[in-house]
Amino acid sequence: MQDFVTVTGMVIKTIPVGEYDRSVVLLTKERGKISAFAKGARKQTSRFSAAANPFSFGTFKLFVGRTSYNIMEADISNYFESLRTDFEGAYYGIYFLEIADYYTRENNDEKEMLKLLYQSMRALQNERLLNELVRYIFEIKAMAVNGEFPGVPADMQADESTRYAVSYIVSSTIEKLYTFTVSRQVLGELGTIAQRARKRVMDRDFKSLEVLDKLCVEKLG
Repeated sequence: MQDFVTVTGMVIKTIPVGEYDRSVVLLTKERGKISAFAKGARKQTSRFSAAANPFSFGTFKLFVGRTSYNIMEADISNYFESLRTDFEGAYYGIYFLEIADYYTRENNDEKEMLKLLYQSMRALQNERLLNELVRYIFEIKAMAVNGEFPGVPADMQADESTRYAVSYIVSSTIEKLYTFTVSRQVLGELGTIAQRARKRVMDRDFKSLEVLDKLCVEKLG
């Protein structure tokens, strides 16, 4: 009897394999971060050609092999299509995927990180929210979820509104994270806090972040 499992999750990374296949990394509610093989996914006629791309969220039926998972079926409920056609939004999304890949592990309980990732992708599609604000909220909450957020730096003279925003981000449920906006001053201070915290606790450079920083410089210029 073949061994199958159905998981709910998001594709956070893809790697070409051979001429037509693809290895994907899924962040799942049931089994944390796992790698799965999508046979023929790089063919345009493949039923997995869209499902095996980053941002794709849904349910995946997997065959559990001796050393790997194989995708047998995929039912995608959200492709986050608008992010695929928005250059800036796409890079914010890719950055979030990189952070999720950095923090998560196989067989860990990653429900909160998956939920944060999904809600953050939705927030990037909300025209009323600045992408920069979504980014800073995501960074702070991702560190908080993993028990690594160090708080507002002791040597920083942050505005009281900024301190309240940080407290709200850390303590709020993920469903209520993206329900507020801030002034330009508070936005800048949140950015400083997130950046200093990230450099303190994360020992990796993220390629997508380099692109985002260049975009921010260009916008300010």
